[in-house]
Amino acid sequence: MKNVMMRLIQDEQGGEVLEYALIVGLIVVAAIAAITSVGTKVLARWTSLDSSI
Repeated sequence: MKNVMMRLIQDEQGGEVLEYALIVGLIVVAAIAAITSVGTKVLARWTSLDSSI
């Protein structure tokens, strides 16, 4: 049992996976924020064009 615990403590594979998951999560959040911001501006422009016609 002690050997199993020592191997789990020394194993760093899980840490790398967690780091990659956090990076991907941050990229997804940034992409959603950018798309939301651009989408709002496009909708406002479309509404403006629609009302001027």
